[in-house]
Amino acid sequence: MEQILEKENLTKDDLIYLMKLTKQDDLNKLYEKAYSIKEKYVGKKAYYRGLIEFSNKCIKNCYYCGIRSGNESVERFDMTGDEIIKMAKWAYENNYGSVTLQSGERQDKNFEKFVKDMIHDIKKVSDGKLGLTLCLGEQTEDIYREWFEAGGHRYLLRIETTNEELYKVIHPDNDIHSFQKRVDCLKTLKKIGYQVGTGVMIGLPGQTEEDLVNDILFFEKMDIDMIGMGPYVVHKDTPMGKDVIENNLNTEEEKYKRFVLGLKMVAITRLYLKDVNIAATTALQALNPLGRELGLKAGANILMPIITIEEHREKYQLYDNKPCIDDNAEECKVCLTGRVSSVGDIVGYGEWGDSPHFKRKK
Repeated sequence: MEQILEKENLTKDDLIYLMKLTKQDDLNKLYEKAYSIKEKYVGKKAYYRGLIEFSNKCIKNCYYCGIRSGNESVERFDMTGDEIIKMAKWAYENNYGSVTLQSGERQDKNFEKFVKDMIHDIKKVSDGKLGLTLCLGEQTEDIYREWFEAGGHRYLLRIETTNEELYKVIHPDNDIHSFQKRVDCLKTLKKIGYQVGTGVMIGLPGQTEEDLVNDILFFEKMDIDMIGMGPYVVHKDTPMGKDVIENNLNTEEEKYKRFVLGLKMVAITRLYLKDVNIAATTALQALNPLGRELGLKAGANILMPIITIEEHREKYQLYDNKPCIDDNAEECKVCLTGRVSSVGDIVGYGEWGDSPHFKRKK
């Protein structure tokens, strides 16, 4: 293991070996090495992406997702433009370097125009100083280009798994849920000039260590700039969540396994790709109260504090037990800043925190 950790370039077999580690001493060495790589290539700084979840309406029906179109128990909502701008202004005044606009997936003219208007208004209210990540699903090349030209410069589109057979198991088998369309969208985003992010769920039923290693190799092949991935967390009102619960795969022991697998993915991805941005996701904290701190210690450098309007937070739950939905934006800021300090990192206040990988390419 020590020999692998000292190698400059890891092979697929090396990655699989590291993914299979189970002893805590070995895991600690893995995390420590990943943190040293983070320090060398991206620095001991965590960048905030203030998360505005502005709508939970979605045309997709993914089997794992709490806001899937088929979940009739969800109270649907749309934030108004004024509410979105209010939260973007709060982020700017509190020296957040960036915000993220996230919603369920839609592909209608009203949605496309609304997003374009919001991008313009966010840039205006922040005098062009707020960075802007979009997490708005699959769109046409023309719409991606419109949003890019309006001022959206980063785009996160998670692939969820690069195993096509597993992808078909966790999604309906139709054109709206096409694996190839997802990949094509990532290619289109790159062509336009976005900093492109993707990511996967970790610990899915039927997923193997080799699947996860192939996910990392996919990130490399697609020349991805930023990665947002986390352990699979059950939502009880979804087909997949119900199956996992019924098959006794949501015990505390199983949750812990998925959590450790999530940390390993962060660490191994950092070792292999070095200068990409990697998020310490809220899904880590959903399975462990110290999840995001441990994610930072394992090599992550991005945090996404929720700044969604308080009355809507509980309605935007992709999985159960989502952290921070009872906090307001100010409480989230204080809490996260303390978490960052506790691991020896600092917050990159007022900075976009663009991916060094993207800068190097340019």
